[in-house]
Amino acid sequence: MAISIDDIKKLRAMTGAGLADVKKALTEAEGDFDKAKELLRERGLAIAAKRSDRETSNGCVLVKCVGGFAAMIALKCETDFVANGADFIALTQSILDAAIAAKATDIEQVKTLDLGGQTAQEAVTQRSGITGEKMELDGYLTLEGANIEVYDHMGKHTLCTMVQTNKEAAEAGHKLAMQVAAMKPVALDAQSVDQKILDEEYKTAVEKTKLEQVEKFVEMKLKKAGLNPNLVDSEDHIESNMSKGWLTQEQADEARKIIADAKVEGEAQLKMPMIENIAKGRVQKFLKENCLVDQEFQFGDGDKATVAQWLAQQDKELKICAFKRFTLVAE
Repeated sequence: MAISIDDIKKLRAMTGAGLADVKKALTEAEGDFDKAKELLRERGLAIAAKRSDRETSNGCVLVKCVGGFAAMIALKCETDFVANGADFIALTQSILDAAIAAKATDIEQVKTLDLGGQTAQEAVTQRSGITGEKMELDGYLTLEGANIEVYDHMGKHTLCTMVQTNKEAAEAGHKLAMQVAAMKPVALDAQSVDQKILDEEYKTAVEKTKLEQVEKFVEMKLKKAGLNPNLVDSEDHIESNMSKGWLTQEQADEARKIIADAKVEGEAQLKMPMIENIAKGRVQKFLKENCLVDQEFQFGDGDKATVAQWLAQQDKELKICAFKRFTLVAE
């Protein structure tokens, strides 16, 4: 049967599918709108199943605050071409709007929200069928209460933040949201850092310090033997420097032996109290660089100050209550 352009436009408005897909579905369904909508849904499911193992490293992240409820969400896809499409961004916005209206608390609730006769998850699946790419909802974060500022970094929809303060301070809150975007803090202050993160940082710091101490011992032994440590710091360098005539075979063999023996001797001489003190210092440096209030503030008037110091300069009573951050950009 002939499918009218009005029917095609009507179904496209209902589903958001492309003109060609809508026309094909209506033709197969012989003009039956419900059947055509089901065909479009099935196509989306088939695409999603076929591409389930694909990586969704691109997408759209949006953030919004309405009436004391702020939320951000990411709709992920495979390519930036799809991510930058107006329809894809509009779908992300409609899902975020529905989530805020419902004050959804988690991503599973968001997936079940109604978007004009279909759930948010069904809408995503359908869009997947239209674009031919895997898509998934991710990164749903919320803040609730007064004095929340939100920020979409450079308006690119790939990194969003939100910050809540204890009192009204829109300009300061905006700058704090920019700080969170730029400096990616892991916690508000040292007391808020997850113990697992602290334990992992300490463990890494201990191993790094041990390695550095052993390397210093090896360098000392090489220099004492009259060998340049920079010429023998790896097997590739040894071979390369021999081919250039900068090392003889005898020097290379001597260096290898010194390195092997010195590593064993250096490890045996490690002083754990010293190692632990250095590691603790490194953990403190990590906290200063990664706790929001202790970071150097990036958007002041030129004077170096921590975020906490800058806040006190604005208003001695002004404090940060909470912040959230989500990005699709590899960091």
